Amino acid sequence: MVINWPGLNDKEKAELIPTLSITDNWILLTHLQGASNKSQPPFGESQRMARANNKCSRHKGWWREGKDELATHSMTTEVWMSTRGQISEATRMAIQEALEKESTKDTPSFGTEDLEEIHRSGTEAGLLGIYNFPGAVYATDGSNDKGVMGAGYFKLEELRGGCCQLGRGEGGNSSNRAELRAACLALEDSKIQQDRKPIILLSDSACFLSSSQKWTGEGKSPFMHGNPDADIMRDTVQLLRERIEQGLPTIFIKIKAHRGDSDPLNELADRWADEGRQSENVRWSLPTNRPIFYWTDNGTTHRSPMNPTVKKRIDFQVSQQQLKIHTGSTSNFLTREDSSRDLLGKFHKDRSV
Repeated sequence: MVINWPGLNDKEKAELIPTLSITDNWILLTHLQGASNKSQPPFGESQRMARANNKCSRHKGWWREGKDELATHSMTTEVWMSTRGQISEATRMAIQEALEKESTKDTPSFGTEDLEEIHRSGTEAGLLGIYNFPGAVYATDGSNDKGVMGAGYFKLEELRGGCCQLGRGEGGNSSNRAELRAACLALEDSKIQQDRKPIILLSDSACFLSSSQKWTGEGKSPFMHGNPDADIMRDTVQLLRERIEQGLPTIFIKIKAHRGDSDPLNELADRWADEGRQSENVRWSLPTNRPIFYWTDNGTTHRSPMNPTVKKRIDFQVSQQQLKIHTGSTSNFLTREDSSRDLLGKFHKDRSV
């Protein structure tokens, strides 16, 4: 039994202490209060077994807002157990490592207890009957952080996953590219396993489903030219056509993203996508031969192929050069420090004026 001691009020603590005093199968989690940072046993029959600083925990009210990320608090967390209880050194070390873990996301639990199965049956995937689907179920997700892309999937039937890192980040990285690659990974896995079953692919990206839809259906044969992710789309379409020729249905379903513990399938795929960004298995890294533009903004160097952001940046630099050769009230206003069009825009947005 694991108890969050600070989460109890004084009355609940007083009612619980007699029970804890005569049992030994419990663990208490507590935070130190005050500047002394000294251990304070919850009561006499407890002993400390682990301690760590700057513990990560859930955002306040995460179940209402659907926040999946953890919040880091500048406080010390301690784990206490009964003085009569005994644990192995390996277990104690595992608890200590869990306290010191710096991950900003929890690992979703996917157990087989009755309550866990009841909980999953009430999630979005559970209400759609996906957990009882007679074929294979893959949850897919992509990750794009600081120009590094990763893709991952989780297979429900075998409770396992897979991932890879996507190359060609300089040629234009995007979440849609990572999402597309994740779906392609799942289709590849199904082919390798020779799984001749219907497949459900779950994705939290509406953009990915929309971009994939134009390649499906009779009489549709759009060109790959101009598609920024043609290298991945080509393989995905080929895998889908092979399944169609074999008479194997493939169903894409959009599910909500990051709702805490509401959908463990999506969260597990998200963790595999994060692993993919650090994976040594790099796929689709051939350059596109498109020109890459570089610029520095506030000390940070950016790079990207031609896109609306680059065009806006070019227009901005051209306008700055033009302002240098003009004199007048307009140019003076635009070049005056803290009196630019951004400040004028803030003025117009101020409803109190």
